[in-house]
Amino acid sequence: MRAPERMESVKEVVVIGGGLAGCEAAWQLAERGHSVRLIEMKPFRRTPAQVSDNLAELVCSNSFRSRDPENAVGLLHEELRRMGSLIFRMADRNEVPAGGALAVDRVKFSEDVTRAIRSHPRIRLEHRVVEEIPETDAPVVVATGPLTDTALAQSIARITGAERLYFYDAIAPIVAADSIDHSVAFAQSRYGKGGGDDYLNLPMDEATYRAFVREILAAEKVVPHDFEDPKYFEGCLPIEVMAERGEETLVHGPMKPVGLVDPRTGKQPFAVVQLRPEDVGRTAYNLVGFQTRMTWPEQRRVFRMIPGLQNAEFLRLGQIHRNTFINGPALLQKDFSLKSRPNVFFAGQITGVEGYVESTAVGMLVALAVDAWLRGIPFVPPPGETALGALCRHVSGEAHPPGYDYQPSNINWSLFLPLEEQVKKGERRARMVARARRALEAWIGATAEPARAERRAEALS
Repeated sequence: MRAPERMESVKEVVVIGGGLAGCEAAWQLAERGHSVRLIEMKPFRRTPAQVSDNLAELVCSNSFRSRDPENAVGLLHEELRRMGSLIFRMADRNEVPAGGALAVDRVKFSEDVTRAIRSHPRIRLEHRVVEEIPETDAPVVVATGPLTDTALAQSIARITGAERLYFYDAIAPIVAADSIDHSVAFAQSRYGKGGGDDYLNLPMDEATYRAFVREILAAEKVVPHDFEDPKYFEGCLPIEVMAERGEETLVHGPMKPVGLVDPRTGKQPFAVVQLRPEDVGRTAYNLVGFQTRMTWPEQRRVFRMIPGLQNAEFLRLGQIHRNTFINGPALLQKDFSLKSRPNVFFAGQITGVEGYVESTAVGMLVALAVDAWLRGIPFVPPPGETALGALCRHVSGEAHPPGYDYQPSNINWSLFLPLEEQVKKGERRARMVARARRALEAWIGATAEPARAERRAEALS
């Protein structure tokens, strides 16, 4: 179904932000025949993290993380390549040795992306500062990232009703359910409230607790970036900050055992680590209150001291950093457009995803959604069995249980639709990867055919 009046009335799609998501969205839309105006504020203004005037600047690391398809992010690499990602084409072209990870020469990578965008006949690159979301009937894609400029952030806050968009994002680790020792963990809610078994609990005796606190204090921490001035919320402090206030602070905070009884002893433990389901299928659990600035290797070492987590498989590790994002489940439709202004789409980290790969992926998804909007056809998200679909499930809230406190997330297996069948522990990832590949190919086939028919009809008209 074609909507000629919509296609012909839109002269240009406006994309605000020349990072990974903005460049991917602009490129994909241009490749689908749409005129695009990509607006980037550099060189007139930079965020505190930026040093280059090129597009798609990699500001923190030169790594796109694991290339292993049995790692969720590696599977996302594979899917983006299958979809013709500009960012991944340029990343592969500028790869540098990094073992099992995909790392790039960040300068050459950004130069190549900039050259590709500038040379595309349907992309007009404009350098200026945008302080307001444009009032227009044309599609507008906001891809301004986690350090969105203050004036534009205020404009976004006004149209979304958000009180503020600048704060410190606190993320707790997630562990795979089948890597938890269930001979140690017991299901119980404090005082039997809620479902009674809404949480898994990992009890600690006093000696284990005190050793655990000592290791938290001794662990190596991530040093804040120069542009970060950490101002933590009292209700969301890093565990190491709490531990620094006194040896028993944690046992009166996130590790308090009050209202819990260990069924093996019939007594209240000295301390408890609570695990909350991260997904509807309970395939993954969040370590409640364990946001931290410990380095990732140190998190693995220290958290495996917790009884029941000695063999834990971490699907996501904790972090705290400055971030700007909107509440996707509350504000966005399934095509990443604002419920209150359906022609305004959000892409990249501002939607509540984390990382270069995830930002690129949402840029790709938004381009597909805008293309569908312009053609007057429904946007069909990738299935939840795929990595792309898993990100859609996260931003829409479908991957999370009711009442979930929406926080940014990297791609991880807890966001995928769970397997319907029971599998052995060592076979789960391979089964999910095989299922994802089948689902992606079926989705591409189903969504590509209407587009091909439409192009044939346009050519004949």
